[in-house]
Amino acid sequence: MSFQAYLDNIQTKTGKSPKDFKNLAEKKGFTEKGKIKTSVKATEIINWLKEEFQLGHGHAMAIYALLKGKKE
Repeated sequence: MSFQAYLDNIQTKTGKSPKDFKNLAEKKGFTEKGKIKTSVKATEIINWLKEEFQLGHGHAMAIYALLKGKKE
């Protein structure tokens, strides 16, 4: 499955766009100015996505990659 397909599936499941997840991560304090804070561990973000949005591990990792700057 392509990275874009993961993002599309996540949006279908959650109703949230990639931009929405970026904004939510900033509000949660995981990111600042579009970058993951150095004090934030990947597991914190992955656990948040699994718990709050019921994402599986692969889909949570796709959002984590998005937050790290992956574009495709």
